[in-house]
Amino acid sequence: MGYLLIVTLIQAFSFSLIGEYLAGHVDSYFAVLVRVVLAGLVFIPLTRWRQVEPGFMRGMLLIGALQFGITYVCLYLSFRVLTVPEVLLFTILTPLHVTLIEDALNRRFNPWALVAAMVAVSGAAVIRFDSISGDFFKGFLLLQLANFTYAAGQVLYRRLVARYPTELPHYRRFGFFYLGALAVVLPAFLAFGKADFLPDAPLQWGVLVFLGLVSTALGMYWWNKGACLVTGGTLAVMNNLHVPVGLLLNLLIWNQHEPLGRLFLGAGVILLAVWISRLDRRAVTV
Repeated sequence: MGYLLIVTLIQAFSFSLIGEYLAGHVDSYFAVLVRVVLAGLVFIPLTRWRQVEPGFMRGMLLIGALQFGITYVCLYLSFRVLTVPEVLLFTILTPLHVTLIEDALNRRFNPWALVAAMVAVSGAAVIRFDSISGDFFKGFLLLQLANFTYAAGQVLYRRLVARYPTELPHYRRFGFFYLGALAVVLPAFLAFGKADFLPDAPLQWGVLVFLGLVSTALGMYWWNKGACLVTGGTLAVMNNLHVPVGLLLNLLIWNQHEPLGRLFLGAGVILLAVWISRLDRRAVTV
């Protein structure tokens, strides 16, 4: 639990740093690439290459590609059309994706998850009911893809560690995660990145270094390690804890003029969607 709490605080702070200092100022693909490279420089030298099973290596490459590569490319792109509070609120739906993925892997069907998805979309509409646009829904859909791949990475990592037990510490096998992320992020930057849209201020470079070494290197490692030490229910709750913390930080420090009425009403509807998504599971448990 301690690992998850620390990463929650890091995540909450990181969302505002991205939205306030990088989004719209630094190429999204370059920002994600720098984060992966810095984190890889921390963990790849610590990785034991010959003592790790090939199946675990392949699994970690896939998890890195999903949980960081695709997730953070989509996340940074969403900041182009959404505010920081909106991005934070739409990540509330990560537990819904965790539920869908776990049900699919366990060959279960939860109809409440589909109802929850429709309710979540209506909650997003409430937040922007006066200025709904194609770009807004594009940002919402980008974040749902990010939520899905982030959730998939967590679920798969828990299963992978259980399938390949070892006496090696987690960090000795975690370098493959960043290689998987790099396999997505580097081609994305080469194909879509803008080389003339790079950081031009020391503060922007400082934010990237913090995000790379703290949020990406330590944050992703501690989160996945912590996910293996708690129950699925606790992990679902912790996936959402960064939202109120991040909103509080952003509204108090950077975004005091956000329309709070619509924001909190929409947040209530989205929270209702998360609760609905777990109705069928609760009924089975009881």
